[in-house]
Amino acid sequence: MKHILCLCLTFAASLSAFAAAPADDAKGVQGNWKPAKAELAGQPMADAVLQSISLKLDNGKYEVFVGANPDRGTYTVDATSKPKSITVTGTEGPNQGKTFPAIYELKGDTLRICYDLSGAKRPTEFKSIAGTKLYLVTYQRKKE
Repeated sequence: MKHILCLCLTFAASLSAFAAAPADDAKGVQGNWKPAKAELAGQPMADAVLQSISLKLDNGKYEVFVGANPDRGTYTVDATSKPKSITVTGTEGPNQGKTFPAIYELKGDTLRICYDLSGAKRPTEFKSIAGTKLYLVTYQRKKE
C-alpha cells in the first residue's frame, strides 16, 4: 500500500507540472502542492497518509515526497485533449522507468488529477473505481 501511495503521489506531482500546457496551465501548476483528498481503487486515503505527502512541480519536472522518500521524474501534457491529459514518467525513486497516463483539471489553487497506476490506458473520467488502479487526487496549493 505504501509503495502504491508513493507511486500515486509521484504521478500526481508529475502530471501537475505540465510544461507543454497552455501558458496559463504551465504557470498555474508551478509550485508546491498538498493533497486535500485522494482515492485509490475507490477507497479513500487516510488523512495521516495525505499529510505525509508533498508535491513540487517545476518546469516539466516533478518531485513527490511521502514522508522522507523522494520520487522524481518528468511529464508531458496535451492541453488540447478533452479532458486535458498528461503522461508522467518516473526517472528516480520507486517509479523509475514507469509511465503513467492521466488526466488533469486546474481551477485556481486546486489541481485534480486521475492516474492509471497500471499504466494501461488514460482515464476518461475523474473517478477511482474498485478493482482498478485508478488514483484520483485533489491537491491544494501550499501558501508559503
